[in-house]
Amino acid sequence: MKKIIIIACLLLSSVSVFAQTDKPLTIESYYKVKWGYSDEFIALWKKNHYPLLKKLQEKGDVISIKAETPIVHSGEDTRWDFKVVITFKTEHLALDYSIVDPYKKQLFPDKEVYEKAEQHRFELVIAHWDVLVEALPLN
Repeated sequence: MKKIIIIACLLLSSVSVFAQTDKPLTIESYYKVKWGYSDEFIALWKKNHYPLLKKLQEKGDVISIKAETPIVHSGEDTRWDFKVVITFKTEHLALDYSIVDPYKKQLFPDKEVYEKAEQHRFELVIAHWDVLVEALPLN
C-alpha cells in the first residue's frame, strides 16, 4: 500500500510540474510504418492531421511544425519512416489533446469519413512514439 501511495505522489508531482509552467514544449513524434506504405501514411497525415496543427499554429497555440523523413533506412529495430517536430506555446497546450476538437468539426464536417481515414492511417503504423525534448545549452 505504501508503494502505491509513493507512486501516486510521484506521478502527481511530475504532472504538476507541467501544469505550472508556461514555457514552450517541443515534442518529436516518430512513426514506423508498414513497408511500402509510408507515402500513403504521409498523404493521410497531411490530409487529416496537418490541417489541425495549422489551425493551432494560426491561433498561436503552436509555434512551429516540422516534418522529416530519413534519406536512407537504418536497421529494422531502429528505423522510423516519418518524424514530426511540434513546438507548443506552453506545456499545458502540448498535453491537452482536446485543443484540436473544435477544428475537427470545422475542417471535417463528415465525421464518419474522417474517423475512417484516421483509423486506416493508424492501421499502417507498426510503432509510434513521442519524445518530449528541450534545448540543451552548450555554453
